[in-house]
Amino acid sequence: MTPLGIIAGGGTLPLRVAEAVAASGRPVAVAVLDGHGDAATFAAFPSRAFRWGLAATMLAWLKEHGVRQVVLAGTVSRPSVLSLRPDAAGLKLLARIGRAAFTGDDSILRAVMKVLAEDGFEVIGAQQVLADLLPPAALLAGLEPDDLARADIRRGIAVCRALGVADVGQGCVVQQGLVLAVEAIEGTDAMLDRSGPLHRDGPGGVLVKCVKPDQSRLADLPTIGPRTVDHAASAGLRGLAFEANGTILLDRETTIARAEAAGIFLLAFDPAAFSEGTTA
Repeated sequence: MTPLGIIAGGGTLPLRVAEAVAASGRPVAVAVLDGHGDAATFAAFPSRAFRWGLAATMLAWLKEHGVRQVVLAGTVSRPSVLSLRPDAAGLKLLARIGRAAFTGDDSILRAVMKVLAEDGFEVIGAQQVLADLLPPAALLAGLEPDDLARADIRRGIAVCRALGVADVGQGCVVQQGLVLAVEAIEGTDAMLDRSGPLHRDGPGGVLVKCVKPDQSRLADLPTIGPRTVDHAASAGLRGLAFEANGTILLDRETTIARAEAAGIFLLAFDPAAFSEGTTA
């Protein structure tokens, strides 16, 4: 059985994928993105840390370990151009990625996946390894959102779609129809922290997260977990609403328990249920 390669960023998802694959009896090789993931976390597996500028060397290392399928998992912040310091092979790889390296997140991911395919790798989604990673539409915690919260969710979906078309971010915070914050390169937790001081009196706001229009489902899906709930509670929010079958829910039981303890609703929604003119 050929090993599964994992290109690991930060967070708990890469390790969960590695452990699940290893438990199934399939070998694993983990390439850790230096500055994002912690190589020590993967000491039980063949692993090595690579900085961005050695991406071509990383792909060669995966091939040496017999990898043909790759999962891109974990949080990654884009490095500055000056920090890349690519070697000769890295320069050639960067040239193949082209202008996408300097545009939106989804653009660069599509370019990277194209390069991986050209090099003989098949990219698969983490959800193909871990069952129940993408919740279907359901209220997972808290009380059913009232009409004001549903209006905020509908507004948030529209804002997220506009952000997604521009390939900027996947989330926003809406309170009583007002957009308090939108997600960009800082990530969800920092956005939530930024929205806290903008909190209005009255019913709290809602974090809304959606898949970008035409986004690949193989990497960089919207993600929430226990830390998201903690930051949302600190920001005075009353709910987290995220696109069903398209958002990764990390540590499901812990996340739900924290939301219940904080009095925050968790809603995995079908976007069709919040289309214009829908009142139910």
